[in-house]
Amino acid sequence: QVQLAESGGGLAQAGGSLRLSCAASGSTFSIAAMGWYRQTPGKQRVLVALITDRGVTNYSDSVKGRFTISRDNTKNTVTLQMNSLKPEDTAVYYCYMGVLQLGARYTAWGQGTQVTVSS
Repeated sequence: QVQLAESGGGLAQAGGSLRLSCAASGSTFSIAAMGWYRQTPGKQRVLVALITDRGVTNYSDSVKGRFTISRDNTKNTVTLQMNSLKPEDTAVYYCYMGVLQLGARYTAWGQGTQVTVSS
C-alpha cells in the first residue's frame, strides 16, 4: 500500500505562515486527487483544500485567499501553503491521496500534523 509522510506544521502567530508537505511512497501506483483535511477535538474531519490530477483546485470558504495547494506529480507530493493564519486554523491537518494501484482504488491518509496558531 502507498504510505504518506507529512512534514511541516507546528506553531505560528496569527498573521503568520506555515507550509505543509506530504509525500507518497510505494510502488506501481498513480495518484488522482490530493488534498488536505483538518480536524479539531470533538469535531469531524473537514476538507480544507484539494487539487485534481489536472490541477483544478478547490478550497473551503474559510481558507480561500489565504491557503494555496499545489502538487508535484513527478515526486507524488502535495503542499499546502498557509498564509495569514488565524487562531481558528488550529487543528490537526491530514493529507490524503486518491490512489490507483494494481487495479485497486483507495484513499491513503497521512498520520496528521498539528498546526497551532496563537493570537
